[in-house]
Amino acid sequence: MRLILIFIVVPLIEILLLIEIGSRIGALNTIFIIILTGILGGYMMRQQGFTIIRNIREDLSQGRMPTGELINGTLVLVGGIVLLTPGFFTDALGFILLIPATRRFILKRIQILIQRKIESGDIHIFFR
Repeated sequence: MRLILIFIVVPLIEILLLIEIGSRIGALNTIFIIILTGILGGYMMRQQGFTIIRNIREDLSQGRMPTGELINGTLVLVGGIVLLTPGFFTDALGFILLIPATRRFILKRIQILIQRKIESGDIHIFFR
C-alpha cells in the first residue's frame, strides 16, 4: 500500500510543483534549474562517495565493521539517484540525503530503528 502511495503521490507533487514554479519563473528557467540540480547532485554524490569509500577501507584495515559507513553510503547513493529524477520535491529529498548534517541525523534514526528491531526480535543476526 505504501509503494502505491509513493508512486501516485510523489509524481502528483512533482507535477504540481513543476506547473506552479514554471508558471512563476518560466519553462526554460525551470528546465535549467532541474538540469543544474542534477549536475550538482551528481558531483556531490561522487565527492561524498569517495570519502565514504575511503572511510570504509580505513575501518576494514583497522578490523572494524563499517556498518555506519555502509548505511551512510546507501543514503548518499539514494540521494544521488533521487536527485537525478527530474522535479523539485525529489531534488529536495536528494539534497537532504547528500548534506552531511541532515544525513547524520537520518543515519542515527536508522540505527535506532535497527537496534529496536533487533531487541524486539524482528531482526535476527546469525554468526557462523
